[in-house]
Amino acid sequence: MKNLYLFIATLSLWTCQNKIDKTLPTEQDLTESVYTSVTVQPDSLYQAYAIVSGILEKNIVEEGDIVKKNEAVSQVINNSPILNSQNAKLSLDLAKENYNGSAAILSGIKNEMEAAILKYKNDSINFFRQQNLWKQSIGSKAEFDAKQLNYQLSKNNLTLLKNKYNQTKNQLNTSVKQAQNNYQTSLISTKDFTVKSAIHGKVYALYKESGELVNSMEPVASIGSASTFIMDMLVDEVDIVKISKDQDVLITLDAYSGKILKGKVSKIYLKKDERNQTFKVEAIFVNPPEVLYPGLSGEANIIISKKEKVLTIPRSYLINNNQVKTEDGLVSITTGLENMDFIEITSGITKDTYIYKPE
Repeated sequence: MKNLYLFIATLSLWTCQNKIDKTLPTEQDLTESVYTSVTVQPDSLYQAYAIVSGILEKNIVEEGDIVKKNEAVSQVINNSPILNSQNAKLSLDLAKENYNGSAAILSGIKNEMEAAILKYKNDSINFFRQQNLWKQSIGSKAEFDAKQLNYQLSKNNLTLLKNKYNQTKNQLNTSVKQAQNNYQTSLISTKDFTVKSAIHGKVYALYKESGELVNSMEPVASIGSASTFIMDMLVDEVDIVKISKDQDVLITLDAYSGKILKGKVSKIYLKKDERNQTFKVEAIFVNPPEVLYPGLSGEANIIISKKEKVLTIPRSYLINNNQVKTEDGLVSITTGLENMDFIEITSGITKDTYIYKPE
């Protein structure tokens, strides 16, 4: 009985040894790629915010609507800017009236100046006439001094009025400009209560309903391109150095199961996301499907390089990254291109060398 057990054990060991997997290297086309997940988003997608706080009066558009650049999307209620704008307009009108109107302050000063000019001319004539008489020893000294005094007073008064006129004119002109600036500022504040689209595109989401509170910290709408979609991919930092613009991308989307879509790398973001240690890469479709929605997900392979008719072995037969097991024992090899299943062999074995799968 003991001999029978020994025979069975020996037979089992011999059978297991002969069941060890072995294979020959094969020649085939090999493609190296970087695998990544994919999320589809409209190009230029952004969230629109209100600049000021208030109550949402209404959404002017609906989800799915096409909007033009600077077209109103939502309207926020706040009466204060409207009242401020009206008050600023009244102040501007008053400043203009004071500067240009028939009852303006300048008109009064101008009338005083005209009277002062007449008096100055009259006093000037009287003074120089009295001066000529005085030179001829005609008239009294007191009369000459009185005429001279009146002349000087008229001259000084006219000079003061001219200075007052110019100073008042400058002040009123400054007041008009200040009122104009205040009015323009109030108009801008009024416009801030209308949320407008920054691009020509489609409204993909509206986050607020009429009557809800709106502030500058929460988005009001999500707007993006209506026709162009991009793919957001997160590439591990180990693989990002292999990625470059215009590389081919093969995409499968869950919504289009079994269909392989083609794309090209269009943008590589230089800043690493420290939370998941990845870099964001964007790609554009070469042959986009007819219907796409924001948030569609799937998988992608970014093609790094391709080679035709290279000697390959299954990756599972590789030992310590640079050795394979042959009939002559472990042999060192040099590898090249690789993907998830196969790896290129550039030296160390030939297509006629049997290799064994490590246990």
